[in-house]
Parts: sequence; C-alpha cells; structure tokens
Amino acid sequence: MITASVVLFNENLETIKKTVDSFLKTPLEKKLFLIDNSPENRLEKYFKHPDIQYFFTGKNIGFGKAHNLVLDELDADFHLILNPDVTFSPNVILDLITELLNNTDVSFITPKVLFPNKENQYVCRKHPTFFDLINRKFKISKPETINNEYRNQDLEKSFCPEFIHGCFMLFKTADFKSLGGFDERYFLYLEDADICREIQKIEKKILYFPNVEITHQHQKGSSKSLKLFIHHLSSAIKYFLKWGF
Repeated sequence: MITASVVLFNENLETIKKTVDSFLKTPLEKKLFLIDNSPENRLEKYFKHPDIQYFFTGKNIGFGKAHNLVLDELDADFHLILNPDVTFSPNVILDLITELLNNTDVSFITPKVLFPNKENQYVCRKHPTFFDLINRKFKISKPETINNEYRNQDLEKSFCPEFIHGCFMLFKTADFKSLGGFDERYFLYLEDADICREIQKIEKKILYFPNVEITHQHQKGSSKSLKLFIHHLSSAIKYFLKWGF
C-alpha cells in the first residue's frame, strides 16, 4: 500500500485531474489525501473517489503544515509528497519502491523530472547558500549554477545529492513520520531543502533515480509574483538562521 498527499491552492481543475489520475492508475492499494488551502471549496465535488480523502482547510495554512495534517493518517510503508502539476506513468511508483527497498539507508527517492517539452529539470542541488539564492534570481554566475545543480556530472546515473527539489518525494513513511514531517515554520519554499538537512542529521540519504521519469509543469511562482518572492525570502531567512549561511 502507498499513500500520497497533494496540497492545493486555487489549482487549475484540469491540471490537478491529470495528477490525480496518474496516481490512481498506480497498480497498488492506495490512498490519496488532497489538502485544499484555497479560500473556497470549489474542487471537492470533482474528487469523489473511494481512494481519495479530501480536506478543506478554508485558508492557506502553508505547504508544509498542510502536508503534516495527514501525518497521523499515514499507515502505508511508503508516502508520496506530490505537487499538483505532475504526471507520470503507472509503473513509476512501483519502480521507485523497488529501488527504495534495495537501499536501506535512503529515506526518499525522486525520479528524473522533465518539463512538458521534455527538457530536463535540474532538481538535484547542493545545499542552499545565500549566494546561490541571489544567483538564481539575478543569474550572476553560470558556472556557479552548473556546479550547484550537479550539471558537471552524469545525471543519467543514480546518486545521492545534498538536496532534491521536492515536486515528487517518495518517502519511507517511517522516516517521514520520525522527522515529524515538514518544519511548519516555512510557509512556502525551502521546506524541501530543510527536510533534506534533517535526513542528513539522522545519517540517512536521499536518492535521485533517473531510470524512470515524470513530467512537472513547474510554475516558478516566486519569479513572477512579488508576494511569492517575499514568501521565498522569508523562508530563506528562516533556513539560514537554522542551518547557517
């Protein structure tokens, strides 16, 4: 059995339907938790399904806190943290579970991630630094970006990076629960970087596994919205105060 959680906030109905459909086609016993942070409950009626449990929070409580709402409900061996704009084939989760079972020291696994045009998304990263965040925003140094995203190594081979951008994080549920889920001090952004640090603290690893792939639209909201950029900046301050610059 596997569980998955998706946090929603004013999502496009057709986009989230494709994500939900991808998960429901996985040939395993499953349960999907949809946690809706939108101000209006306009989506629940479209997701009446025996394998779906819908939570409407009535307000935006944040990404990590919303995922953590279902911590006590997780009773499967594996739990997927899934973005609402991701699609994948039915075999993907099965292949990832097989690889997880072969790696006792790995807490979560992520596949190759592609844009809809099939270009690669560089989800593997070094731990964030202050300069890295500035560089990503203003594109000061391309060599630094290449180094930070592991582009100077063969990304067609599995390896354990420091940090994986979290659009599709397949956890061993026991590890996710032992960490207490995400640090809820982050409203949005960097909660994935933070949990990678926490995994490192318990002397476990995260695994990038490019033998299977998913498609992620990746909206890059903080580069388009001042409000989201402020959320990103606030999370960065919390992250660096916690982990250092």
